[in-house]
Amino acid sequence: MKNSQNGLVTGADGKVRCWWCGDDEEYIRYHDEEWGRGVTDNFRLFEKICLEGFQAGLSWLTILRKRDNFRAAFSEFDFNKIAKFDDSDVERLVLDAGIVRHRGKIRSTINNANRALDLLTEFDDLCSYFAQFQPKPRKSPLTWTKAQTFTTTPESTSLSKDLKKRGWSFVGPTTCYAFMQAMGLVNDHLKGCYRA
Repeated sequence: MKNSQNGLVTGADGKVRCWWCGDDEEYIRYHDEEWGRGVTDNFRLFEKICLEGFQAGLSWLTILRKRDNFRAAFSEFDFNKIAKFDDSDVERLVLDAGIVRHRGKIRSTINNANRALDLLTEFDDLCSYFAQFQPKPRKSPLTWTKAQTFTTTPESTSLSKDLKKRGWSFVGPTTCYAFMQAMGLVNDHLKGCYRA
């Protein structure tokens, strides 16, 4: 991997990528195949926003490496099933070493499953709800200096406020912005990245 001054790295395969994926194979695959690509599936959207909440205070790579365990523990993020979880499920999950065992985040996921069901009484799907917060497309890809400054945007702040008003938890503006990046509401691949 070759480092560069503009926030890009050149991998062993010769492809130029955003700096953050480094040379970890799992991170590279996530960067190349998922991050910034549009997601419309209800359960994958719910998974992304929940995992961004679990990531708070941790590295994304930690969450990514545990993602299969999270999927198994949380019924593939089928919020219809998670909404029925009870205190015994919370205790089971707190003891699951394969996930982040944070009681508040576990309870938040159960709460948010119920809130997702509430959203579906108003919207056709979760994608329709989240799409209303999509910012106008940028005229050009981000440069390294611009990317260093983005942790929230007016849109992520609006999404956070609306979700909180609807009873969601662990959905602050920074978490919402990371979710928007991950699900493709914004494209923050850097200028020069082969995925930009």
